[in-house]
Amino acid sequence: MAYVVAISIYLLAMMIFGLVLARKKVKTTDDMVTGGHRIPFIVLVGSLLATWCGGGGITGSAGVIYDGGPWVGVITMAAPPTGIILLYFIAGKVRSSNKVTVPAIMEARYGKAASIVSALCVMIAYVGVLATQLKAAANILVLLCSTSNIEISLNTALIICTVIVAVITVGGGLVSVAYSDAISALLMIGGFCLAIPILMSVANSKGLTLPPEKTTLTGGMSGMQLLGYFLPSLALILGDQNMLQRFASAKDDTEAKKSNIGMFIGEITVIATTILVCVQAAKLYPTLDVPSNVIFQVAVDYLPLVFGAILMCACMAFIVTTADSYLLSSATNLTNDIYSKYINKNATDKQKMTVLRGTILVFSFLAVALSLYFPTVLALQMTAYTMYGAAITPAILFALFSKKVTPAAGFTGILVGGLATIIWTLLKTPGGIQCAIVAVPASVIAILLVTAVTKGDEEHSLEALYSNK
Repeated sequence: MAYVVAISIYLLAMMIFGLVLARKKVKTTDDMVTGGHRIPFIVLVGSLLATWCGGGGITGSAGVIYDGGPWVGVITMAAPPTGIILLYFIAGKVRSSNKVTVPAIMEARYGKAASIVSALCVMIAYVGVLATQLKAAANILVLLCSTSNIEISLNTALIICTVIVAVITVGGGLVSVAYSDAISALLMIGGFCLAIPILMSVANSKGLTLPPEKTTLTGGMSGMQLLGYFLPSLALILGDQNMLQRFASAKDDTEAKKSNIGMFIGEITVIATTILVCVQAAKLYPTLDVPSNVIFQVAVDYLPLVFGAILMCACMAFIVTTADSYLLSSATNLTNDIYSKYINKNATDKQKMTVLRGTILVFSFLAVALSLYFPTVLALQMTAYTMYGAAITPAILFALFSKKVTPAAGFTGILVGGLATIIWTLLKTPGGIQCAIVAVPASVIAILLVTAVTKGDEEHSLEALYSNK
């Protein structure tokens, strides 16, 4: 019962904090979406970190580490740091373009059709990522209630978590999300650092060691399986609209790049502590019915109440703030890139705010439906990541850096990446080959081939992207 009370108090405090902050700082849709371009450096770093390290990392990825061992964790979780290093060169570009959504960049380089299609792809992918967070949060709630002899169904837990996420996001947008992100990041790293020595002491006192198969480099997985876990994360982070929006919220190019360095340091810390926690858990639990619950299970079973409560609150905090971020980002796409451009071109700021908040509510419950379709967090996580990584990331990178890419090429790359993801997923990943291994290269090849046989124009040139302030 103590864990349920602790998390309930923490989430209630987050909701109140977000609503109070929003009342003071959110006056326009720009405040809602970018924080008015005035998010402080340390808050921006925490927000970047918490946005990325959400439910997928501490559930799906944690389950992979538990099953495969520490070296598998190092290999599969190397994607985010690799992507963050590359993001250093993207951060300043995004801030210079003054664009706050992926479709806005796509339109500047590839035209209106590409903007619409990319907006749809982003919304589909982000509702999928949102669903992973809600499913992970619901799993925590069900587990904690069961340890307290409280019966609650997964569906009921999903609804409760969805309402909390929707209230926080509707209330204050990026302002409330960014500040709660920063608090969550600090709590997460602190909670893991407190848990590691305790878990190591328990495992050592019992003379427990890792099973031999979990000490190998590949943990019994094939190279294709490892690549299938690595590639979706790398592709997502390189073009993640949440990252781009936070870079756009920095006060200038220099601040955007500095925040990326801070994120890199924080991400390395989170990865190292996550692997260490999962390795100790693998010693303590030879088998688990639900490997994705490994961090939550070990916190409840082996940590002192206070430390366990801190770790569980940290996990829930990361999940909720990541869910907020993806929910806000997808709703921003519909509002800025479809509603205000094609449905109501003369929309007032008040009308756009109403549409934004209404979209947040609709997308929240779409995510619940999607979470019920996929059996595990990991399956949902990989599909959502690949949809974004294949349809959006190649096209966005070419848009930001390539002088030669043409509107036709960018549009084709978006279509090919999105369709390849959908088709391969519906075919149930033939041959066990993960979708990203097929869809991401297909998108890149399509862009290169079409660029070679078509011509660009000055209106959609690289120079035009950065001159349009």
